[in-house]
Amino acid sequence: MNRYVAALTLALTGSTAAAAAAPADTIYRNGYIYTVDAKDSVQQALAVRAGRIVYVGDNAGTKPLTGKKTKVIDLHGRMLMPGLIDGHMHPQSGGSRLLNCSLDYEALTVAQFQSRIQACIDKDKKSGADRWLVVVNWFQQGMLPDGVETTAATLDALKTERPVIVRSSFGHSALLNTKGVQLAGIKRDMPDPAGGKITRDAKGDATGLLEDAAQDMAMNLLPPLTVAENLSASKAALAAMRKQGITSFLDAYTDPETMTAFADLHKQGKLTARAHFAVLIDLDKGATPQSAVAELLKQQKQFDQGPTVAAPSMQVRHAKLFMDGVISAPAFTGAMLEPYLVNQGTADKPDWQPGASTGPASYFSPEALKTTLTELANARIDPHIHVDGDRAVRVSLDAIEALRATPAGKAMRPALAHDEIVAPADYPRFAKLDVTPVLSLQWGKPAPDTVGALKDYMGPQRYAIVEPQALLLNAGARIAFGSDWPVDPLDEWFALKVGVTRTAAPNAGKEYEGTLGPQPGMPRAAVLRAITLNAAYTLRQEALTGSLEPGKLADMIVLDRNFFTIPAEDIANIKVLQTMVGGKIVYQAKGMR
Repeated sequence: MNRYVAALTLALTGSTAAAAAAPADTIYRNGYIYTVDAKDSVQQALAVRAGRIVYVGDNAGTKPLTGKKTKVIDLHGRMLMPGLIDGHMHPQSGGSRLLNCSLDYEALTVAQFQSRIQACIDKDKKSGADRWLVVVNWFQQGMLPDGVETTAATLDALKTERPVIVRSSFGHSALLNTKGVQLAGIKRDMPDPAGGKITRDAKGDATGLLEDAAQDMAMNLLPPLTVAENLSASKAALAAMRKQGITSFLDAYTDPETMTAFADLHKQGKLTARAHFAVLIDLDKGATPQSAVAELLKQQKQFDQGPTVAAPSMQVRHAKLFMDGVISAPAFTGAMLEPYLVNQGTADKPDWQPGASTGPASYFSPEALKTTLTELANARIDPHIHVDGDRAVRVSLDAIEALRATPAGKAMRPALAHDEIVAPADYPRFAKLDVTPVLSLQWGKPAPDTVGALKDYMGPQRYAIVEPQALLLNAGARIAFGSDWPVDPLDEWFALKVGVTRTAAPNAGKEYEGTLGPQPGMPRAAVLRAITLNAAYTLRQEALTGSLEPGKLADMIVLDRNFFTIPAEDIANIKVLQTMVGGKIVYQAKGMR
């Protein structure tokens, strides 16, 4: 915080002197300028020069900054705010999925599921019998009716000789047809791979469903994207982000091919958002904490482009770790403190009782996690840790608490992503240990993946605290936002609406009316801070972005309606009219004049 204050003070001093010396490049007037400063103040006008904000205040203060070449934009009362900072997404995966057969996150019956995939097969006349068909954006938890089983036999009914893989939108499950199972070399007596599960039927035969690391048995057989396909995916991702108003993002699980594509776009002057990348730390394949961190630093040396400047650039300063999978049915790969419940009765007369499973062992043992975090701290790399179940959260917090006692550990900025269920005793530990929960706010609503896939298996007490967004906020945690796209469609404004209301979309169906559990939504100001200044903090960028203050970079967006004055449900309908990054307009809708 002291470094932040010093940096901002220096920027303010410099910008004050500059403001008196030269006119601004762009001035916005007559607006509702929501600054996200320390007081969440609202101003009327803002001026930009050389990619930075040089003035925020009333209209009168812009007169000395208005020159012959200054572009003056009349906002006509519209809302101007900091650009959105998505603290956890997978842009290359999101962009590349636009190239594949997509089920579009829809709740489908088995017949609809088969029909949609068959249509993709029939459309693709060029691929031979040996080429994998990759199907994406499968809303596995939304299959109809609730609890319906999908196996290799479901895909075997399709009219094709091709191997088929259907990837769950959650990213933790994949379904293969029988040919796919055979090509993946999956045998009856084969043990589960470390960090994964081969789902089997009562006879012990593989059903075709692979969980977490077991997916690699098939995924490693898929042909990699070509250089051109990777570049197309990056372009598509950035185009989607500009339209949403995203000016900075963290790719929460990257690879050299992805970073190469973004580096190529940067060379071409087509990088339109500040790009941060988290390199995977995985000890399942023989790596040690030391060798894994060394490989990360090698990639950092190749792709990191140095300190943040006005023009968007790339930084590689985060590590991605997985502690578990997902808590929802049918995977149950989230690491829980108490067992998942099982129905010991019948469908008509259910009797939900604790079962034998608390999910898998944490993907990092406590000892391996502490060692890995120590190596990262010494390398000045911030950990971004996937935790879904409450046991994964606790083990991670315990390791961070031990690390905080060391000099390097004190400087680290750890983030725990998802946190779908957290033991109440651990709520205050986030603030105490200065750990940022990075939450996908759109998950906090009644939906098939909460009501259908969690409610009975958690029991009433745990289900009441699922998606503990306001509970963590009220315990003093710094909440940041991450969309997790393409786990969900990229719709930041719907996510923010859910963060405020905890309600589903109006067309979700009667079974999903009302709010998710008894928890309140988050205040509107807290929701916006989560996707601006707080997310900037996790990227070590808060001295330069995340709020509209003199000296900071001009990353900002203009909205078609006021986030604070419209009905809460209408937040989902907000459209971005203009996106500016480093003083350059990178997106403008037709409605902006």
